[in-house]
Amino acid sequence: MALLQVDRMTHYFGGLQAVGSYSLRINPGEIHGLIGPNGAGKTTVFNLITGIHTPTEGGVFLEGRRLIGLRPHQIAALGLGRTFQNMLLWRHMTVLEHVKVAHYAQINYGLLSALLGSHRRYADEAFIEKNSLHLLDIFDVAHYADQLVANLPYGAQRRVEMARAMAIRPKILLLDEPTAGMTTEEMIQMIGIVRKIHEQFKVAILLIEHRLKFVMELCRFVQALVFGKVIAEGTPEEIRSNPKVIEAYLGSEDVS
Repeated sequence: MALLQVDRMTHYFGGLQAVGSYSLRINPGEIHGLIGPNGAGKTTVFNLITGIHTPTEGGVFLEGRRLIGLRPHQIAALGLGRTFQNMLLWRHMTVLEHVKVAHYAQINYGLLSALLGSHRRYADEAFIEKNSLHLLDIFDVAHYADQLVANLPYGAQRRVEMARAMAIRPKILLLDEPTAGMTTEEMIQMIGIVRKIHEQFKVAILLIEHRLKFVMELCRFVQALVFGKVIAEGTPEEIRSNPKVIEAYLGSEDVS
């Protein structure tokens, strides 16, 4: 059984087909890439998988469980974490608070324990604090823990968002443009971070990225999407030499 399975997923916005017959299978521990020019429908695919939009047709399954009809927080609780192309961070919260708040769907104490200050509450809070700091350390932002996230450099904010996504202990992590706005040096650092969390947490990863060198470095399987439809899929080497992919990226980015 695939960890994540998408079967002929199609979606319309009004009369416009945004995604057409999209299918995907990701097994535990795999890293897959989804590429395509601006407006290809890549983020729409993520939004359909994670419950932000409901597919017009097709099926989405996580470990065999149908996800269509579930709300985003229910899907996240089943083990599907994600980041966003436009980061969704709360400017008034500290870096540590961002990661801590993602843990609260997993707490074991109830309202009465919270009001009375039970042992269970203090034990859970201590674990959340410790694990949050551990995640911040993995993403090299622990030194920012007490700072407001709005005061961080852009690349550091991206890493905070990824640490928050990992706090739900996902079985599969969806990364939407993880190196957007980053320098080449920051991109190289991000490659190392993605490899680290993949190896340390044994998490499967599906990533969207415009910087093809990032995708080719990390992914074993890549799909190319244009106007909501897959025009090519295969290994990085196969994608790099595919005439349809070269044509789609001609003038926008070198695929070599």
